[in-house]
Amino acid sequence: MKILLISDEECEFLWDYYRPGMLDGIDLIISCGDLKPEYLRFLVTMGKAPLYYIHGNHDERYENDPPEGCVCIEDEIVNFRGLRILGLGGCPRYSPGKHQYTERQMRSRLRALRWRLWRSKGVDIVVTHAPLRGYGDADDLPHRGFECFNDFLDTYNPRYWFYGHVHMRYNRNQPRVLKKGMTTLINACERYIIEI
Repeated sequence: MKILLISDEECEFLWDYYRPGMLDGIDLIISCGDLKPEYLRFLVTMGKAPLYYIHGNHDERYENDPPEGCVCIEDEIVNFRGLRILGLGGCPRYSPGKHQYTERQMRSRLRALRWRLWRSKGVDIVVTHAPLRGYGDADDLPHRGFECFNDFLDTYNPRYWFYGHVHMRYNRNQPRVLKKGMTTLINACERYIIEI
């Protein structure tokens, strides 16, 4: 199964220079946030794959202009072809904003999912906007990861963790793919294709 990961920066190759068939072979598109709703609508229309998304810290515009045809998986566990996928949008609070959370608020969101996680026997993929603290994040407050994500990963051991928020151009030496235990963490900035 091929999954197209996208986040934070619209990909010119897929949007401005799109040619028919460019999305052939993609089974699922996952947005890790902060993308224009018209871009998500374009991708789900031109491709044959469903598009799941969560909110980035700049996605308040989705309330008035939602990405039609796409599925919001915020605070949900969805099953796609046997893969259990959990979505948790937002970033650490650094200014007023709807999709910004304190560490305590994010920990509370995770606690609220316990029953669903037990019922689904865990998850295979976690989709977040912010990364884990110490894994793909930055030192400045707006781009720090959540410490509670580390605890969650250690408890549930998902196979994959897809995130955005930290643009690849912020640091040339920043790795796109990391490992923590048995979990592969991938920064979805702009685009990345993974085959599972």
